[in-house]
Amino acid sequence: MKTEKNFTAMLRPLAAALVVAGVAAVSLAGCDTANGKTAEAPAAGGPPISAAAVVEKSVTETQEFSGRLEAIERVEIRSRVSGFITAVNFKPGSLVKKGDVLFQIDARPYQAELSRAEAAANSARAKADLAKLELARAEKLLADKAIAQREYDEKSSSLKELDANARAASAQAEAARLNVAYTQVVSPINGRVSKAEITLGNLVDASAVLTSVVSLDKIYASFDGDEDTYLRVGSSAAKGQPVTVKVGLANETGFPHEGKLEFVDNQLDPRSGSVRMRATFTNADNVLVPGLFARVQLEGAGSGKPALLINDRAVGTDQNRKFVFVVGADSKAEYRPVTLGPQIDGLRVVRDGLKPGEKIVVNGLQRVRPGSPVTAEIVKMDFDPLAPAPAKPEAKKDEKVAAASTKAGTASK
Repeated sequence: MKTEKNFTAMLRPLAAALVVAGVAAVSLAGCDTANGKTAEAPAAGGPPISAAAVVEKSVTETQEFSGRLEAIERVEIRSRVSGFITAVNFKPGSLVKKGDVLFQIDARPYQAELSRAEAAANSARAKADLAKLELARAEKLLADKAIAQREYDEKSSSLKELDANARAASAQAEAARLNVAYTQVVSPINGRVSKAEITLGNLVDASAVLTSVVSLDKIYASFDGDEDTYLRVGSSAAKGQPVTVKVGLANETGFPHEGKLEFVDNQLDPRSGSVRMRATFTNADNVLVPGLFARVQLEGAGSGKPALLINDRAVGTDQNRKFVFVVGADSKAEYRPVTLGPQIDGLRVVRDGLKPGEKIVVNGLQRVRPGSPVTAEIVKMDFDPLAPAPAKPEAKKDEKVAAASTKAGTASK
């Protein structure tokens, strides 16, 4: 019993302290109520994210493809006659003009044949001329009834035969003259010549490939467009309406060369779903060389019309669909499927699914669930979360004041 009394005596001060604490808490609560303040539990906010308003502005839609440059004219220089090459009159890779002599083939055998053919043609023409004079005399004798009609007919037939022989001999002489001319192999176009496939002193056969020349003043850029591109620009190209195309080489920034769409094929390849297209470019400085890889930018339809633009960071992928999260007026995230277009000035065109001014999540997409509340920080659409934050002017001012105070304290010591 004594032990229980001692334990009870020990609990009495503790109970009194608890009662006093409770009274004090009630008194404080009463004071807050008396001052017009009501204690409230903090509101439960969603995960922090960055949101930006959908941008609307006039844009020129473009699409980019990979293509190759092609020469408008490419000629394989071939020999038309056989013979030994006696001269090569160009440097490999040099520029040549139309009519420049590239190769010289030994012309002496062909010159001799030309002399023989010309002599045969002259002989045949002389015989034909004599037969013509004899026929003229026969006409007079026939009028005087000095010769028979049969004799006159024979002379007339002989003239026709000799005249035909003269013309045949003249044609042979002209063929020999052409062969002599073919011993000089000339460039048929202006352009850049390749290397000599057959060099000095070698015997060439007729139709042998000696070198090639490609034109450079204008050039093609060929590429494969998709079905959507064909539907947008194919009709314009067929009607002759200009469609702007730009290209850039692998070592160039952007698309510095501008040309016009010149050709759209008449059908799509059913295996790849693409259609062959070709644009023409001027090449006054000879920078564009046939065979080079080219980045092709094709101007789309609807250029200069308003479009909605968003950051690619805001776009999520749900199987084969693209979506964004729209931050509603109640700060809840709304799942919104969207149809996207090309990228322009670092932002993505949205063709369907959004309205101008709507705020979408651009950072923290992985923390958002459809219908869940979010704590949104409004930023610009081109916001980059990885970029370093700029220093605040107030912080710099406080640092200067602190440094000045430290310096003054050190001086006083």
